[in-house]
Amino acid sequence: MANQHIIPNNGQWQLKRECSDKATKTFTTQKQAIEYGRPIAMKQQSELVIHGRSGQIRDKDSYGNDPCPPKDKKF
Repeated sequence: MANQHIIPNNGQWQLKRECSDKATKTFTTQKQAIEYGRPIAMKQQSELVIHGRSGQIRDKDSYGNDPCPPKDKKF
């Protein structure tokens, strides 16, 4: 399945599927976008890629069968 990306867009935040031109949904806060996108990534067993205000990736959460699971214990 395609990864889900949380990206900034004109002062708002969008949830976009990887390689898609259209946003799935637009939000006023990044937190709202993450809360909406996380269950989608879990259901699709994909990755939730969270971008910062500059557009650079700041975090990733994998919900698939990751052959190299992360060693951090944040969740």
